[in-house]
Amino acid sequence: MRGNHVRRRLLAGEASVGTWLALPSPEAAEHIGRLGFDWVVVDTEHYAIDIRTLAQMFTALAATPTAPMVRIPWNDPMWFKRVLDAGAWGIVVPMVNSREEAERAVQATRYHPLGNRSVGGGRHALSFDTTASEYYRHANDEILLVVQIEHIDAVEHVDEILSVPGIDACFIGPNDLAASMGLGLGVPLECDIPRVVEAINHVRETAVRLGVVPGIHCSSADGVNQRLAEGFRFCGMASELRYLLAGLRADIERLNWRAAAPIRIDTAGQGDTVRY
Repeated sequence: MRGNHVRRRLLAGEASVGTWLALPSPEAAEHIGRLGFDWVVVDTEHYAIDIRTLAQMFTALAATPTAPMVRIPWNDPMWFKRVLDAGAWGIVVPMVNSREEAERAVQATRYHPLGNRSVGGGRHALSFDTTASEYYRHANDEILLVVQIEHIDAVEHVDEILSVPGIDACFIGPNDLAASMGLGLGVPLECDIPRVVEAINHVRETAVRLGVVPGIHCSSADGVNQRLAEGFRFCGMASELRYLLAGLRADIERLNWRAAAPIRIDTAGQGDTVRY
């Protein structure tokens, strides 16, 4: 059975870096899985990635050394069950704002006696290169559970949230956090707004004190280096979509050429009228 190297690194006090996948593409997942990240998180919260495509992306990642993880759309047992049975090695849970919500996430992630995850599914064992019986014996020790602290309500209750047994790491979403504080949309991930900086520091310090791995979303390699220096150990570096668009945009701007302007043809009064 393949062991979850990400969970082992984090439990050993080491840092782990990955990126996010926004495109519903097994081919892109396989290419990115060979770049050298510890993990990738397939983002099913904000992007149009269905469960079958997710399983196909995990199948593509199985041929790489990169751990397949997923951000589920919401903290609902249905989503945990489906993505774990599809082969996820870890789950990122959005908008966990209370102890009760954290407990719900743990219950849905772990099999009895640590939780109430339903027994079944056909791909989870394949993802770990093992048998179903071996998977059932070891899944509670291999699945990584990450809760997102991305709202000021979560910051205010972070002690209660991160003291729930079974949570491995937290992951700060600076954009949503700033928005929940009334500071606007699209605030830079490494912003220097004092209130945001204070909230991020508070979450990181609380996580360390409670034995939970502190994580955060970063905009670039420079952002990851900054957060690692600050003591974060689970750092997500942008997404493949962000790098795809940034690279193409940068080269388009360097061209000695400009794209044609859109042309609109006025067809009013031309042709036959079609009636249904």
